[in-house]
Amino acid sequence: MNAYPEKQQYTADDLVAIIAILREPEGGCPWDKVQTHTSIRMNFLEEAYEAVDAIDLNDPELLCEELGDVMMQVVFHAQIEREAGHFTFDEVCDGVCRKLIERHPHIFGGDESIKDWDSLKNKEKGRLTLADDLESVPKALPALMRAAKLQKRAARYGVQTESAADTVAAAAAAVATAPDKARAEQAMGQLLFAAAALARSAGIDPEQALQKCNAAFTTAHADNPES
Repeated sequence: MNAYPEKQQYTADDLVAIIAILREPEGGCPWDKVQTHTSIRMNFLEEAYEAVDAIDLNDPELLCEELGDVMMQVVFHAQIEREAGHFTFDEVCDGVCRKLIERHPHIFGGDESIKDWDSLKNKEKGRLTLADDLESVPKALPALMRAAKLQKRAARYGVQTESAADTVAAAAAAVATAPDKARAEQAMGQLLFAAAALARSAGIDPEQALQKCNAAFTTAHADNPES
């Protein structure tokens, strides 16, 4: 049994130490010590979404708890990499601090000339083409959110996505008249991509718009449980 000292307040260093204990091959937690990046991948996403829910609820107490869960996931993944000899949590912190300093020369470097933060980031990452920029959009993002991000990145290179309402209508008609499931699925993808473009052209975040619609649907049926 691993005894851990009782403290009035624990810190990030304690979190790192606790996760390391839970991961010990001998005496560690049977569940924690066998986890991999892949096995807890969805846990990471779920904790992040729960933190966003707390933000949307404007609940500071819940947000404090959920941010702790997100931080635990960060430390857990860093511990897996420390065991593999790749990097440590301290290196994670060092890297993000350096990134923040480098990306804010107007604050830390006295350079007031930087105006295009996206270009600064792309230069740092070695992204020189539209293809590079599109490839950098995380594939694990919700599809509607990713569509909007892809369109926004493309627009910076002068590539505009058709956003007319009749384009959405045409895509919807293609779904309804598709001769088979494969082509219906393709048409539905085009419909959702066009809908994201239409939302962006109206200055609306399509992901947030759909979230609000989901919330309204849920509320409506909560008020009418027999519906």
